[in-house]
Amino acid sequence: MANVEVSLKEAMTSIDGVLGVALVDYSSGMALGTLGGSKDLDLGVAAAGNTDVIRAKVRAMEMLGLQDEIEDLLITLGNQYHLIRVLKSRSGSGLFLYLVLDKGRSNLAMARHQLRRIEADLEV
Repeated sequence: MANVEVSLKEAMTSIDGVLGVALVDYSSGMALGTLGGSKDLDLGVAAAGNTDVIRAKVRAMEMLGLQDEIEDLLITLGNQYHLIRVLKSRSGSGLFLYLVLDKGRSNLAMARHQLRRIEADLEV
């Protein structure tokens, strides 16, 4: 089992094209840990904003009567992928991993695969 710091470092080093990664509590919108980012990519602000994305999707699923769980959400921008992975483990309940990828340097399928592996090893 890996702690938050180790898991974030693993994401930054094992996934091609990563610009930043965060572990976020979606009940509060607070980032519990961040790594990477830049002056143009404030991971704290992105964590809070993407909390609203998760909440909106959960509300939409409830209104539709869907009895399912969110695995991940993908937001595709011109130059970036923003991947949100909702944690399923008991210790990760209410949390998500947020990954920002350079679209030209990343492989989305491999990034999703690696993020699932990191989630499985994460102990919060």
